[in-house]
Amino acid sequence: MNLACNLYVDGKFEGTITSDKEVNIGKNGHVKGDVFTKRLVVQGLIEGKISADRVEIKAAGQVNGTIESEELVIEAKGLFEGNSVVKNSNKPTPKTQINQS
Repeated sequence: MNLACNLYVDGKFEGTITSDKEVNIGKNGHVKGDVFTKRLVVQGLIEGKISADRVEIKAAGQVNGTIESEELVIEAKGLFEGNSVVKNSNKPTPKTQINQS
């Protein structure tokens, strides 16, 4: 599923979700597959690979798999089982000037 808008899943979905905006997995949501989005909010269950700028796992949320993100927020009682990889932000790296005498 390829989208250019927000998506709210509050049921079962199997497959790949790609969205340019926000994906929200509701408390009754269960996604089996990969999710590629700008921002992901998990209140239900995701099993698979996640790639997003920001991932928020809420108190009732559960993720089993790999998360690749710039920011990862896990609230108290939120569950994450798997691997986490810090994604490179496209912000320029400050250059260090070296003075030689």
